[in-house]
Amino acid sequence: MYLGNWEKMFETFVMQTLAEADAAHDIAHIKRVVANTKKLAQGEGASLTVAVPAAWLHDCVVVNKSSPDRSKASKMAADKAGEFLRQEGFPRAFIPVIEHAIEAHSYSANVTPETMEAKVVQDADRLDSIGAIGIARCLLTGTSFGADLYDPADPWAENRELDDKAYSVDHFPVKLFKLADMMQTAAGKREAIKRTEFMRAYLEQLGTEI
Repeated sequence: MYLGNWEKMFETFVMQTLAEADAAHDIAHIKRVVANTKKLAQGEGASLTVAVPAAWLHDCVVVNKSSPDRSKASKMAADKAGEFLRQEGFPRAFIPVIEHAIEAHSYSANVTPETMEAKVVQDADRLDSIGAIGIARCLLTGTSFGADLYDPADPWAENRELDDKAYSVDHFPVKLFKLADMMQTAAGKREAIKRTEFMRAYLEQLGTEI
């Protein structure tokens, strides 16, 4: 199925939903996830007709990270995306699997991806949380809720509990360094390992400077 015109519609729809999104979940993030999805889908033989719409629409509902409803955000996005696709006349046979791929992409929702397309979208989104762009997004997010970059007295939490709400670099071991082992696709895992190595090198350099 040719998605060219549909992708323009997806972008227009998503742009209307991002007014309240934080800087780490802007349209640039969406486009990177779409690009990652296309690469992984090609390597894994996943359906672009399912994976690409899911990638475009995966963050079409904005829920603040501090909200008690944060874990429900991907289900809310799946429902909203499904409603949009039905209204616009997207082939209905694909919509339930697109909804599943959207719901399963979220780390906090903890939904197991049951299709290759869901695995691809989950990996594509998580890849954008690591590497050079992952570092930038982590710092943007930390700044948004007032976190310091690191604890000057104990930067690597050798004698304290990790606290990624207070110190942005704590988020690396709390979550980001775990993602490579959680990748669902072979290509996603290879790329995640490379990006994680870059992040470790960043922390090593940071250590020499502080």
